[in-house]
Amino acid sequence: MNLFVIGDIHGCYHTFKELLDNHWNKETERVIQLGDLIDRGGYSPQTVDFARKINNTYPNQVIFLKGNHEFEMIDHFLHDPNHNWLRQGGEDTLAEYQKSERSIENDVSWFQRLPLLWENEDVLVTHAGISHHASNPFDEDDSSSVLWNRGKLKNINKLQIIGHTPCREPSFDEEGNAWNIDTGAAYDGYLTGIKVSPDGSVRKFVKQQTDWRDKALI
Repeated sequence: MNLFVIGDIHGCYHTFKELLDNHWNKETERVIQLGDLIDRGGYSPQTVDFARKINNTYPNQVIFLKGNHEFEMIDHFLHDPNHNWLRQGGEDTLAEYQKSERSIENDVSWFQRLPLLWENEDVLVTHAGISHHASNPFDEDDSSSVLWNRGKLKNINKLQIIGHTPCREPSFDEEGNAWNIDTGAAYDGYLTGIKVSPDGSVRKFVKQQTDWRDKALI
């Protein structure tokens, strides 16, 4: 199947749903969302609920990866309070869960099971990319890992698709052979999807302007 990779959502539930409604071809495309479903936007519980429902409906066709915000939420609940997460949207996310009927513990458990990557022979999708300097890019506590990296990307002889670092437009790193598709949905930008053939050929970019309902609560 062709790939439909979607950038950081950050609680922009309506925008995410509209992007899928308008652009996802269920007959020919596998959806891969590269992490950071939660925080900053005003609809984190609803976003996770929707994500889990479509993941259950299309278990072999819809894949959600772990981002650093999911990692930090897990850390907050399993260890000491994570003040960095609370400052970066976690406090509002906790308040949203308190107003909703969702079990935050159940969602944290789901986050723990999310993979760090999706790949085939020609494409690698992660939240933040394979760092040029990381000794173990899949060590979740490493600041250069695929959850946290903001540095130079390593060319791994595959197309990398990443998010994590917001940019105004999708940005191509020629040296690292990587597309960054985090276009700041939670910062009054838009949510980007990139459609890619299994061999890594880019077919199309699609975008969904942040829905006013999501913007009103950012």
